Amino acid sequence: MTGTALLETLRGGVVVSCQAYPGEPMRDPDTMARVAMAARDGGAAGIRAQGLEDIARIRASVDLPLIGLVKKGSSGVVITPTLATALDVAYAGADVVAIDATGRPRPDGSTPADIIKAVHEETGQLVMADVSTRDEGLAARDAGADIVGTTLSGYTPSSPKTEGPDLDLVEQLARDLDVPVVAEGRIHRPEQVTEALSRGAHSVVVGTAITHPTTLTGWFVAAARPGR
Repeated sequence: MTGTALLETLRGGVVVSCQAYPGEPMRDPDTMARVAMAARDGGAAGIRAQGLEDIARIRASVDLPLIGLVKKGSSGVVITPTLATALDVAYAGADVVAIDATGRPRPDGSTPADIIKAVHEETGQLVMADVSTRDEGLAARDAGADIVGTTLSGYTPSSPKTEGPDLDLVEQLARDLDVPVVAEGRIHRPEQVTEALSRGAHSVVVGTAITHPTTLTGWFVAAARPGR
């Protein structure tokens, strides 16, 4: 599938993020592949996955556009933090390599532009730039990103955390950029998907509200025990 065709496949759709955290019962590549298959059967337009083995298993199981990343560390640049990890993600089977494009320093000293150029030239895959502010989105576009996502809004010192998704940032980026803008982060209800698309999102990533039963259970338990 060409990059243009892939982006058209994602247009107006829901990308399901199939990720589990270390130490959790579902932290298993085969399990994540089955979760991705279930998301496909529910009508997902694409899948977002973390970890090289997860990406490879999902690629072998699901014929949908696959956004891949690797998470390393617990602070600073965590999402695909080096040029080498970005190439690993592409070679593992991702159609789109997601990177942190906030401009914070990386462990290997690379820049988003360095990584985007290397992925384009060495693998031909697309790059999704995860950002937290409008300025970062503009910089990512200028660096050659094919997609800009609001993934990191609320998770960096320069972006206050909103209770729900940062739809104002979605709207700003959709207005100011000439590349697809993906809404991601704290999208927990169907009506938020509708609003994100109405405010210019090319597509919407939903993770926790679909694929994280521990958090979902906690929401219901909290409702059953108000004030406790």
